[in-house]
Amino acid sequence: MAERGKAHHPRKLEIVHAAVACFLERGYHQTGVRDIATRAGISLGNLYNHFAGKDAVLVFIAEMEGEELSGFIDLLSEPDSPKDALERFIERYAVWSATPENALLGIEILTEALRNPPIAEVFEKNRNRLIDAIVACLGRGVQSGVFSAENDPREAALLILDGLEGYGLRAVSGGAPSQKSAGSIKNLIFNGLAAG
Repeated sequence: MAERGKAHHPRKLEIVHAAVACFLERGYHQTGVRDIATRAGISLGNLYNHFAGKDAVLVFIAEMEGEELSGFIDLLSEPDSPKDALERFIERYAVWSATPENALLGIEILTEALRNPPIAEVFEKNRNRLIDAIVACLGRGVQSGVFSAENDPREAALLILDGLEGYGLRAVSGGAPSQKSAGSIKNLIFNGLAAG
């Protein structure tokens, strides 16, 4: 959340930070709008001046996540060296995924998305943009002969994200990921993508 919301209204950001703190402590489902207002130090009416409710806060968080993911998409868009672009993406996304706030919030969002299709749709758009960027990077790698054409690019992109996000979840389950494990993930990915 540190980079989220660079050009947003300060009060909205205060509310979002309070909401995230509540979601991480109590869970999304157990957090009420009053809890968020109290944590933000504002009246319930003031919160409603900025957000229609808790789901609207989560949608705003999705917009902020989309802004953050744009930086990763830019990394993957490097046209000259798809391998270097993917390597930089893996290194940075692994760090981002292992930030406890991002990992825990991801779990809360996934849990709520299973119950709330409109929320799922908002966050799925962000994920699909990221998947499309990985697929495009892999395609450039296949064209340049760096990556194997034998892998299905979309399936490979999903596996890359699954591996990196699983690595991030380890950060919140008590087994802090190490540089060695980050290097292992990168090696596995590149060994699986290598042109024969």
